[in-house]
Amino acid sequence: MPRSLRRVRPSLAALALVLSAVLSVALVPGPFGAARAQGPAPYLMSTEEAVLLQQAQDYLNSVRSLRGRFQQASSTGNQASGTVYMRRPGRMRIEYDPPAEVLVVANGSYVIYEDGELQQVSYIGLGDTPLGILLRDEVKLSDPAITVTGMRRQAGLMEVDIVETDAPGQGTLTLVFAESPLELRSWRVRDAQNVEVTVNLLRPRFNIDLDRDLFSYRERAGFRRSD
Repeated sequence: MPRSLRRVRPSLAALALVLSAVLSVALVPGPFGAARAQGPAPYLMSTEEAVLLQQAQDYLNSVRSLRGRFQQASSTGNQASGTVYMRRPGRMRIEYDPPAEVLVVANGSYVIYEDGELQQVSYIGLGDTPLGILLRDEVKLSDPAITVTGMRRQAGLMEVDIVETDAPGQGTLTLVFAESPLELRSWRVRDAQNVEVTVNLLRPRFNIDLDRDLFSYRERAGFRRSD
């Protein structure tokens, strides 16, 4: 993988690609399990926005599986593409196109990040990344563990900013929906260093059968686990 791509490789936090429709994956570089900070200030939404947020939650919960192409771009100018598979609860697979030698698998317990160039594998607890928010069996945007910190509407799109209430330093996940009809279009993840990764879904297919083996990971010979 080119050095420039490796610096911004979808670090597990970001990938909060799935979507929860998802989910919303991709990833942002940086340390995981960041130090806990003072609780984030919740967004004070209008009655209309509260209704729209409930509709977005219902939509996310209606999506149990997904397969689609994606394009990923970071605020540092790097780009990548690939294929994402998601099955809730807890399962996701992100395959990056060459020249990136990157595979990400969420197996229900861990997010596993395989770097083919470095021949290295990292295991991160699913609950320690923003990805865990959207891969839950049931997404509850009113859950005390989640704080909605912002909402914006313009040009037929609605954006919702979400953080983990007890660990906002892990990053902000922004879901971008088309409003009519309601549909997830993209998501962004911004880390503590203000690096932002945007993932756009291309021709996604929802609620389809997916092979369970997609979400199993077997370490490759010669690969080592990172600390």
